[in-house]
Amino acid sequence: MFDVNVAVALIICLLVLVALGVHIAVALGVASALGIYLVTGELRVVATMLGSTAYESLRDYVFAVIPLFMLMGEFIGKSGAVTDVYRGINRALKRLPGRLAIATVLGNALFSFVTGVSIASAAAFSRIAYPEMKRFGYHKGFALGAVAGSSCLGMLIPPSVLMIVWGILTEKSIGQIFLAGVLPGLLLTLMFVIYIFASALFRPGLVGGGADIHSKGRTDDASIPALIVSGGGILAVIASVLGGIWFGVFTPTEGAGAGAFIGLVLGIAKGMRFKGIIDSILSVGRTSAPILLLLVAASLYSRALAMTGVTNAIQNLFLGAGLTPFMIIAIMVLVWFLLGMVIDSISIMLLTVPIFAPIAETLGYDPIAFAIIGILAIEAGLLTPPFGLLVYTVKSAIQDDDASVSLVDIFRSSTPYWAIMLLTMTLIIMWPQIATGLPSLLF
Repeated sequence: MFDVNVAVALIICLLVLVALGVHIAVALGVASALGIYLVTGELRVVATMLGSTAYESLRDYVFAVIPLFMLMGEFIGKSGAVTDVYRGINRALKRLPGRLAIATVLGNALFSFVTGVSIASAAAFSRIAYPEMKRFGYHKGFALGAVAGSSCLGMLIPPSVLMIVWGILTEKSIGQIFLAGVLPGLLLTLMFVIYIFASALFRPGLVGGGADIHSKGRTDDASIPALIVSGGGILAVIASVLGGIWFGVFTPTEGAGAGAFIGLVLGIAKGMRFKGIIDSILSVGRTSAPILLLLVAASLYSRALAMTGVTNAIQNLFLGAGLTPFMIIAIMVLVWFLLGMVIDSISIMLLTVPIFAPIAETLGYDPIAFAIIGILAIEAGLLTPPFGLLVYTVKSAIQDDDASVSLVDIFRSSTPYWAIMLLTMTLIIMWPQIATGLPSLLF
């Protein structure tokens, strides 16, 4: 039964803690414990639910998929394979206007198949692609906008941490969500490339006036053997891991383990040594442990919402307001954009998906297509000023001693990518088959 006072207390407590800068996992845990206590009046029940929720969450086999996929991406990222592939794409596009920016988009798309974190893509390509574009006279804001915008592909193209978390929260097939992201990811990549190509044609000054096309021996090309090893290793990961998951050879968790092993082999083949391996493992541990803690807090939060009746109350509010399904989805997207200004994508998902996903299903939206819509909206929020996390990541990662590139420049140059992501979301809302087509063939 819905208790207004308890629901209001839970929501206010959560908002106040987040506003005060309390870590989102702690804020979720405290608010959830308060809600459960106000409903039951028993501290013993709160302690019991906290213990059982933590145990049931972390003992689940599927939770290992997050650190394993992150480890796969870390090994491949530190092996230097991404740099080799980026330079190989540069060489292949040598007659194309804006080729360095286009290579950045294509490199990010390929890197997205082996890493599930946009932040990792943004940091990597800020160091790999930006110095090259700057050397050839690219407008600095345009160059960094390409890096920040295309980094969003890391959360849409599988394997993606957001996809994994969404699947865990909604108890939907992670393999289906992975597959659903492929066509939207490729569509988004194509539209990014078209935008850059058009910009290079109509405003050549943005891309150095074509200096990257007419250069003779000024780029650092990867050797053919290095490109074969790096490109072949990445393609082997994509084919074996994602192909194995989609065709039922192994579960996502087993696929993540296989991918981490192949990534390790590739790293060793590319010269990674024991210290680099240990550093990669420690880096993933520092990143994934807070995510697992967040998932425990989110499970408790979902239980508290169910006990207080908040989920049903919000659902009835939306459905009883006389709004069309499209308007309700638009409100959800707006909420995701606003939250993306101030908190990270996983925290946004933990706060909203337990409430929004049941509403979308009630409205008749396919849950797999809605997952892709939500992931796109949440990721676009990371480009939204004033606190878009991807933009800050790019700014902090570049080595630009003259400090001539401001955050405003990067935000402004990222806006077209944000608009393209909004267009892609709209297309999927209108034609969900863009996301559901491939899963329907294999599942």
